[in-house]
Amino acid sequence: MSTADPLARHAVTVRGPAEATPLVFAHGFGCDQSMWRLVAPGFADRYRVVTFDFAGAGGSDPGAYDELRHSRLDGYAADLLDVVRELDLHDVVVVGHSVAAIIGALATIAEPERFAGLVMVGPSPRYLDDDGYTGGFSREDIDDLLGALASNFLGWSATMAPAIVGNPDRPELGHELTESFCRMDPAVARRFAQATFLADNRADLPLVPVPALVLQCREDIIAPLAVGAYVAEQVPDATLVVLDATGHCPQLSAPEQSTAAIRAWLDDRVAA
Repeated sequence: MSTADPLARHAVTVRGPAEATPLVFAHGFGCDQSMWRLVAPGFADRYRVVTFDFAGAGGSDPGAYDELRHSRLDGYAADLLDVVRELDLHDVVVVGHSVAAIIGALATIAEPERFAGLVMVGPSPRYLDDDGYTGGFSREDIDDLLGALASNFLGWSATMAPAIVGNPDRPELGHELTESFCRMDPAVARRFAQATFLADNRADLPLVPVPALVLQCREDIIAPLAVGAYVAEQVPDATLVVLDATGHCPQLSAPEQSTAAIRAWLDDRVAA
């Protein structure tokens, strides 16, 4: 049975001035809030910094995971909204990595009155290629990925995590992401992967009601540059910033660049 308190349910941590603009950092697939440890604390001088774990990840209450609710990205958006409501936050800026960028977008669409901005780090609204759209993966690619995850989760994690994070000259980054993947329940990871890699949220992008920063690495095998450009074109008020960095996790591989880009955008678009 899950605790009724969303703050305990999602292992919420809050830092920074109570009256400041809230920044809510949302982690991606296979990760938890520790993935933000090199970036989020740097904003606590001027912002109310909130980190948390989605159901099924990190220190979240195991009872918080619901197979039906979390079979779709909307369920994870509901997790995010539960945290925002419980803290009674307004003028929130969501900083979402990977699939959490889309989850954050869904949350802003659902309750626009609570949000002031959205930072999308390595977003992808659809991983599958389509007519006139480059997502970066064929259906065979996705089927192979999900099949490998289902049949040998630990082996899949050890192979995929270093590829996702990139930067082969810094193997410690791949090791960290591998360990993060391996902390997930394999069944939860499989269902979250299906919800992530089979989703098509392209139609949601024009509905995003707040200014957005699309933060993209120049090389990313999960969300190629063309995808970041597409997101920036489709979101009505979006700014694309391409980092001189590689991999899908710039908050780990290029935390100083990531922090500087987010801070510059906040200073320009969102009053602290």
